Amino acid sequence: VQLQASGGGLVQAGGSLRLSCSATGRTSSPYTMGWFRQAPGKEREIVAAISWSGGTTYYTDSVKGRFIISRDNAKNTVYLQMNSLKPEDTAVYYCAVDVGTVVTMYATRYDYWGQGTLVTVSS
Repeated sequence: VQLQASGGGLVQAGGSLRLSCSATGRTSSPYTMGWFRQAPGKEREIVAAISWSGGTTYYTDSVKGRFIISRDNAKNTVYLQMNSLKPEDTAVYYCAVDVGTVVTMYATRYDYWGQGTLVTVSS
């Protein structure tokens, strides 16, 4: 499975960005998809995750009410709509696939990773 993330860039605080991540290759259903991020000097952390059906989602506390994760299974694509961005959201954002069906926040549970896309929020 290969994951290709896109949509990162430079935005002012309060602005919005939409990240996309497409999965290609041997994508057997169902699978969970997640977004993680890693800021300079910090550990990688979960941002959001979504189940195969989209009926179960998880958000880390710092993005609740601002970010929305969604997916289009016909396109094998997951999205992350990021609103009201803050400078502390600056990081490299990674998408990941967990071939399990239980939504999890733990990076070690994810089997495949994309290359990352940089999001920079200026103050």
